[in-house]
Amino acid sequence: MKAAVHTRYGPPDVVRVAEVDRPVAGPGRVLVRVHATTVNRTDCAYRAAKPFFVRAGTGLRRPRKTVLGTEFAGEVSEVGDGVTGFRVGERVFGYLEGPFGAHAEFAAVAADGPIATIPDDVDYAHAAAATEGSHYASTLIRGAKIQSGQDVLVNGATGAIGSAAVQLLKVHGARVTAVCGPEHLDLVAGLGADRVIDRAAVDFTKDDQTYDVILDAVGKSTFGRCRRLLRPRGRYLSTDLGPWSQNLALALVTPLLRGRRLVFPIPRQNQEMVRYFQGLLESGEFTPVIDRTYPLAEIVEAYRYVETGQKVGNVVITVP
Repeated sequence: MKAAVHTRYGPPDVVRVAEVDRPVAGPGRVLVRVHATTVNRTDCAYRAAKPFFVRAGTGLRRPRKTVLGTEFAGEVSEVGDGVTGFRVGERVFGYLEGPFGAHAEFAAVAADGPIATIPDDVDYAHAAAATEGSHYASTLIRGAKIQSGQDVLVNGATGAIGSAAVQLLKVHGARVTAVCGPEHLDLVAGLGADRVIDRAAVDFTKDDQTYDVILDAVGKSTFGRCRRLLRPRGRYLSTDLGPWSQNLALALVTPLLRGRRLVFPIPRQNQEMVRYFQGLLESGEFTPVIDRTYPLAEIVEAYRYVETGQKVGNVVITVP
């Protein structure tokens, strides 16, 4: 089968499309014929081994998993022994951070892992883009313990995480203020934001409004800069460790002060998570934003585009 392969860490050019052995279903697993996948921040981090500590799980000198790809959507091609929850021919989608392998024509997936069937009216591209950014957004929302009626600010509302966060926050009944560039104000308002701040015209950290929660979906702010915007028991969350990797320490210290706090929740990747998004896709409460689509043969160009930092929502890879 064809797959996007990288045998060393580095820039997008280390990736090439090559023929590799097709995986097998095996006991408790399903073989998925991949129709769509994505290139996202997670793929870029593992491909480049940045930050360096990712090598602890992927290989110190060179990658042990040569085929990346965390998100997939496709059709069940084979089922292994003991699998009862999926049938050959079913359309499925899911998440593979750790095992990886979605940048290929076929992927073997644990039947009890992060995989679910695709709702009837959802296409492969949107299903493939429904788990990476959205599960990080859901992690932030769960960690912040969002309640209906709370005021939440989302910085970076046009990325995969931010665009998902705006929609998921509205599902939770929050009042959302979103920060984005001037060219995307209408898009973000259309996602459900109650108020949109043009980052080119206004420094959101000098906003007069205060918030119960601030979610930095691009990791470009800090707790220190945003603290004045938080209400007395407000919570700040970021997708990044911070300029000096201080967010882990602050997550331990600030709760002891019984005031404004930084929260750094750990993502969970299981079947319950994927089925949650299955329900939101089916109800129409969540629709992943898709920026560009590339064929598998042009995946290096997709990596280059993602790393410009200009993508809006998700970049999808089609697998012919």
